[in-house]
Amino acid sequence: MGRIKSWILGGLLAVMLAGGALAGDYQKGVEAYNSGNYAAALAEFTPLAEAGDVRAQYNLGQMYRTGEGVPQDYAEAVKWYRLAAEAGVAEAQFALGVMYENGRGVPQDDTEAVKWTRLAAEAGYALAQYNLGQMYRTGDGVSQDYVEAVKWYRLAADAGYPSAQLNLGSMYEDGKGVSRDYTEAVKWYRLAADAGDADAQYNLGNMYRQSKGVPQDYAEAVKWYRRAAEAGYPPAQSNLGVMYQNGNGVLQDYAEAVKWYRLAAAAGDASAQSNLGVMYGTGNGISQDFRLAYMWFNLAAAKGNENAPKGRDIVAGLMTLEQIAEAQEMSRRCLKQNYKNCEQLAP
Repeated sequence: MGRIKSWILGGLLAVMLAGGALAGDYQKGVEAYNSGNYAAALAEFTPLAEAGDVRAQYNLGQMYRTGEGVPQDYAEAVKWYRLAAEAGVAEAQFALGVMYENGRGVPQDDTEAVKWTRLAAEAGYALAQYNLGQMYRTGDGVSQDYVEAVKWYRLAADAGYPSAQLNLGSMYEDGKGVSRDYTEAVKWYRLAADAGDADAQYNLGNMYRQSKGVPQDYAEAVKWYRRAAEAGYPPAQSNLGVMYQNGNGVLQDYAEAVKWYRLAAAAGDASAQSNLGVMYGTGNGISQDFRLAYMWFNLAAAKGNENAPKGRDIVAGLMTLEQIAEAQEMSRRCLKQNYKNCEQLAP
């Protein structure tokens, strides 16, 4: 999972003004924003922000970053984020850290990104805790430190943040920063999976299929693969196809396997492309077509799939030179089409 790089306006609604005389104006700005009247929101927030209202400063930063009610202006967004951040607003500190991380409105600076992210994380902001965990995991702006990564992931995970739960599960599965513990990995994957995180659903499916931290249970594996697959997650679509092809956790159904392989293959999943080549080569669940089999094997091989070259060679031995030339041209065209609608390329 990548770092979170988007934020929700309104995160500062609980921050109250010391006085309150302008509270009604601020609320008018919020109501205008929520109704889509960004110009009116801008008109309400701007004088408040200039008067030192940190909520309005943060919200102006959001509007300039996204270009809502104003032309998008990262430098102006940074200006308002910084004012709120220096006043101790965690959401603004986090936002400013991300601007430094991405080099938007300021020169890209990992050290500054870590500085502001850490301030927000230490204030208990879960998104910042997650991002700081990512920084320690990858070594961006800090020395790589898996123990520190686990520390920050855990804080965000305990706060209920699914991406942190997913990553904490992966640290337990891989034994990075903590002793390898598949049971703990399953625990955290399940929390994220129940919250709808497709990566976690896929990982939980793998744990059930491989008997890691839980008894082997193909039906449970299928259940979690299906959830992620239906959410459009290509590795889960590919693995669900394998379960149908082998009859693990479901009745064997080659046509259903092909269905899921096709979805994942069109998304560029090399395993699914290679497996789809197998299905076209054998004619299981689909009409046998050596040209399409060769095409999918060829594309999967180009992406580094280890099984694809052998499959391509086997199929090539059953084809004429003309058919091979056609399949190679299909491969080139399919790649140009980014793997979409490639089966329509067969002459």
